[in-house]
Amino acid sequence: MGIVLGANQYGKAENRLVRIHRETDRHEIRDVTVSTALRGDFSAAHLAGDQSDVLPTDTQKNTCYAFAKSHGLGEIEDYALALARHFVDDVAPVQGARIAVDELGWERVPVGGSGHDHTWVRRGPEVRTTVVTVDAGGAQVVSGLRDLVLLKSTGSEFAGFLVDGYTTLAPTHDRIMSTSLVATWTYAGGAVGAGDVEWDRTWADVRRILLERFATVHSLALQQTLWEMGKAVLEARPEVAEISLSAPNRHHFVVDLAPFGLENPNEVFHAADRPYGLIVATITRD
Repeated sequence: MGIVLGANQYGKAENRLVRIHRETDRHEIRDVTVSTALRGDFSAAHLAGDQSDVLPTDTQKNTCYAFAKSHGLGEIEDYALALARHFVDDVAPVQGARIAVDELGWERVPVGGSGHDHTWVRRGPEVRTTVVTVDAGGAQVVSGLRDLVLLKSTGSEFAGFLVDGYTTLAPTHDRIMSTSLVATWTYAGGAVGAGDVEWDRTWADVRRILLERFATVHSLALQQTLWEMGKAVLEARPEVAEISLSAPNRHHFVVDLAPFGLENPNEVFHAADRPYGLIVATITRD
C-alpha cells in the first residue's frame, strides 16, 4: 500500500485589519479579520522542501493590507472576491483561493441627536462573516453572521416529545427560548457571476428577516423556528440559494422558590451555559 500526499492548502490566518475611509469629514470604519488559503500543486514543498512555487504567507498578509488601500474596503464580499481573484489570476502556481473575512460592527456615538462623524462604539458580540472561494469552477460566496444572541420570554413551547426510561424533562407550553445564532447563506452562482448583488443591503435584509421570524413565530420547537426563519429568507431573497442555521439552545430553568415561601410563575430563572441542545438545519431550494 503506497503513501501519497492528500489535499492541502496554506495561508495566513486571522490578519487583523482596520480601514478608516477619510474621503469626507464623516469617516467610515471597517474592522475585519482576514484569513487566506491558497490551493494548487504544492507537492514539491511537502515532499522535497522545494519552496519555488510557494508564495510566503507573509506576502499574503501584506496583500491583504495593500488591497484594503488600493481596492478599498467597503463591502467585505467585494474585498474578498478581489483578493481571491488576484491570487488565482496573478500568482501562477495558485489554482484556487479561499478568503474568509469576519467583520466587527461599530455604531456611531450619538452626540446632539445624531451620530458623531469619527467616534464609534462596538455593537456587541455579533460578527458578520463571508467566505469566498475562487477556482477554475468560478466564484462561490457564502456570507452570514454568528454570535447573534436572541431571547424571547414567551411564545415558545416544548411538549409531545419522545419519552423513554431515561427521560426526566417535563413538557412545557410556556418557556424562555434563547440562542446564539450562527447563519450562513450561499449566493446563487448566477447572481455572483453577474456582479449585481448588493452585499450590504442583502445582508441587512436577511438579518432583519431572521430577527422578525424568531420574534413572531409561535414556536412549538426550535427546529420549527429555524425552518420558518430560513424559509422566509429564501422567499424574500432570490439571490440566496440556501441558508444554514445553527442554534445552541441557551437553556433557562425556572428556579424553585417554594422553600422560601415564594411563588415563581416563570419570572426567575437559572441561565445555564452547558450542556446545551444544538439544533442545525439547512433550508434550500428544491
